[in-house]
Amino acid sequence: MLVYMVRRLLWLPVLLLLVGLITFALGLYGPGDPVQVMLGPHANPEAVARVRHELGLDRPFFVQYADYIWKALRGDLGESLKYRGQPVGRLIASRLWVSVQLNAVALALGVAVGIPLGVIAALRRNTWLDYLTISGVVAGISLPTFVIAPIIMWFLAFRFRLLPTGGWDGIFSQRIIMPVIVLSTGPIAVFARQTRANVLEVMGQDYVRTAWAKGLRERMVIFRHVLRNALIPIFTILGLMMGSLVTGTFVTETIFGIPGLGRLGVESFFSRDYPVIIALTLLVASSYTLANLLVDVGYWFLDPRIRYE
Repeated sequence: MLVYMVRRLLWLPVLLLLVGLITFALGLYGPGDPVQVMLGPHANPEAVARVRHELGLDRPFFVQYADYIWKALRGDLGESLKYRGQPVGRLIASRLWVSVQLNAVALALGVAVGIPLGVIAALRRNTWLDYLTISGVVAGISLPTFVIAPIIMWFLAFRFRLLPTGGWDGIFSQRIIMPVIVLSTGPIAVFARQTRANVLEVMGQDYVRTAWAKGLRERMVIFRHVLRNALIPIFTILGLMMGSLVTGTFVTETIFGIPGLGRLGVESFFSRDYPVIIALTLLVASSYTLANLLVDVGYWFLDPRIRYE
């Protein structure tokens, strides 16, 4: 297992180099000129050329990319083009913890509600509770965030005035309730659907029927034989969702005015702030790579039959 983990971690720098190369190329040759965005569409061409030279954007591509990688290895991710004078690393660090807290609470709620709901729906198959769960799952997966968020905001903030409309005061503030409800809708639906399907599949296995035939109590059969095997595929989904903890949520953070990475990403995309965009891309790639590794390691603990060479 240790050798496998080391081998996977050694691939991480290679992956980041490839992701960084593609993102850097798209930023340099893609549509939109960051200098033109900074100075405005009617800027003097001489001023545009001077600023481009000051930023080093007039150098050959591979020279710029090699210089970026060398600085990144020393912890220097460049300077934001939108927030002049702000290092990219400091700008991301100030918003990273906000997105992690928000996404972690939403994911925890999704697990706490979705998995038990899926188990209950499977155990009460073809009853009104099962049909109600399936209907809720379809609605939760089908409705996008930009539809759910205004509806919840209208009911809880404008119609009944129960919660503040937005902002951020930490995870123990009322301001987090509506964003968490919006963000957890999808995970709840996904976990409920997958748990129901997996529990039904496992309950049809021979070893489960043997456990029933031995006269074991329902709780023991469900928790020891059914859930332990049914939750292995769920762990894959959970691991991938854990990789999104640092990505931020573009729509939700923008709607509710949360100063997280998602909102920073939206601002950077519209202002062509390529140093921030590249850094966010590398952060997301690292997060999902480590999340996949965590899933593989978790398999080894959940199922002793799984071995890595």
